[in-house]
Amino acid sequence: MGLHDLDDRPATTRRRPAGLYEADFHRWTQEQARALDVRDHAALDIRNLIDEVESVGRSQRNAIESHLRVLLMHLLKFQVQPERASPSWRHTLRAQRGAITRLIRRNPSLRGYPAEILAEVYRDAVEDAARETRLPQERFPGSCPFPLARILDPDFEP
Repeated sequence: MGLHDLDDRPATTRRRPAGLYEADFHRWTQEQARALDVRDHAALDIRNLIDEVESVGRSQRNAIESHLRVLLMHLLKFQVQPERASPSWRHTLRAQRGAITRLIRRNPSLRGYPAEILAEVYRDAVEDAARETRLPQERFPGSCPFPLARILDPDFEP
């Protein structure tokens, strides 16, 4: 059963009503929280609630993707320019790994997500690393040279 199944109106009649959701999102959230708390089903904006709940889930995945991309970019910079490694690069590695670890600890169902997106995120990280180092993309390996366990290992530096 998906979230959309909670709204039992036919899909053709589900429409996002113009109103508070668009006019004052914060107030809408407060009113929806109150309606949920007191079980006032008639006051619930089911369609927009579904969209917002799904959005929260997407934001957790997007956060992991973003942290992994920055982490990979810095690992690549370490690999191709070890002489330029700096304390700030090491801080970035720690910060990105810590953020990924916390997100997965809070969302255990996303434990496998970094492995799912590694190849795609790696390609983006290569573009970022090439831009930051001003080196051609061909200077970087075509596929990720680091196993995920090493990428997330707090002590690993290429």
